[in-house]
Amino acid sequence: VAGGCWYVLATQRVVTCLQQRCERSARCDISSSCSKVVCSTQYLSPENMLKMSRCGGNSTLMTKSFCFDPDGIFQYGIYEPALPVISSNSLAVKILYPIFWGLLNLSSFGNELSPTSNPLEVVFSICIVLGGLLLFTLLIGNIQVFLHVVMANRKTLQLRRRDIEWWMRRRQLPSGLRQRVRHFETQTWDTMGGEEEMKWIEELPDGLRRDIKRYLCLDLIKKVPLFDSLDDLILDNICDRVKPLVYSKDVKIIREGDPVLRMVFVVSGRVKRSQGLSKGKIATSILEPGGFLGDELLSWCLRRPFIDRLPASSATFTCIEYTEAFGLNENDLRYITEHFRYRFANNQLKRTTRYYSSNWRSWAAVNIQFAWRCYRMKSKSDPSIPEILNGGNEDRLRKYAAMFMSLKPRDHLE
Repeated sequence: VAGGCWYVLATQRVVTCLQQRCERSARCDISSSCSKVVCSTQYLSPENMLKMSRCGGNSTLMTKSFCFDPDGIFQYGIYEPALPVISSNSLAVKILYPIFWGLLNLSSFGNELSPTSNPLEVVFSICIVLGGLLLFTLLIGNIQVFLHVVMANRKTLQLRRRDIEWWMRRRQLPSGLRQRVRHFETQTWDTMGGEEEMKWIEELPDGLRRDIKRYLCLDLIKKVPLFDSLDDLILDNICDRVKPLVYSKDVKIIREGDPVLRMVFVVSGRVKRSQGLSKGKIATSILEPGGFLGDELLSWCLRRPFIDRLPASSATFTCIEYTEAFGLNENDLRYITEHFRYRFANNQLKRTTRYYSSNWRSWAAVNIQFAWRCYRMKSKSDPSIPEILNGGNEDRLRKYAAMFMSLKPRDHLE
């Protein structure tokens, strides 16, 4: 902006010079009145040897524009560097040089400016100096604020780490647990920046809080197949009640047999599901982003007659890597399912819940394997498997044990 104003004002000064020269001439011919014959002591070329008689010595005759002569009697002041720019035919020069001039003088507070007594030129020079000082002051102020925030966050982090280290030494925690605590604190600090953003949001008015949480959580909630087909009203209530969760590597979100306190929706990272079967066997599967766990809680909320005791988890969920998720507590989920029960009674939603449930998937996998093994054992075309004696007690017990290797999940679809 400063360079553009400088170029415009310089053009006006050139126009003023042209007007003054024309006023002094009877015939206002710019090509003649704004030029004069001067003798220049430049290198003489053979073509200019004929003109030496008029200038004499080592001078040559040349035509020089009066209004574009920096050494002329017309004073340009701070606009003198603009004369070659105005007379140039290059558009790039006309754009880049004013930008350079503005940056140069604003960064140097106008130290190189030598204005004339023209009032407008003096005022413009004062604006350049004050603008440079103002920008420099704002820059220093912003740097101070930035350094203050960085140092304050770093000091908070150091104090928190010092308190945690002191507590771990006081409780004599083993080195493995200490390393896990340090790793979790580092990842949480890198993700949240040491700020509890949800605590700030909860202090806002209800309408504003709901809109902010909808903006932050709606796209992530819609990635969950269970909630993809729900109404906007239900999604708004879910977004208003979910809470962000962070888990470090190798952390067990919930163990098999523990009461399910919340539904967890995986946003990023992977979670390993482990379910203990009979005879020490373990069924495993992986939850990718978009998956969820704790669907026993949803069946518990929709079960009639209602049982006040929380359901037990059918598997153990362990984070394979750093995981970010959203959690919906049991009281919030119960409120949503009771208030919008008409929507959760949809058969399509029930089947979607069963299809994406890790419990039902494991149960189905075990039963498919059992059915396939029974088929191969009954098939006479497979010589590797001996023929089974029908009616044998040992075979019948083995068959029943395989059927109960995985407990069949129960949900509100039944």
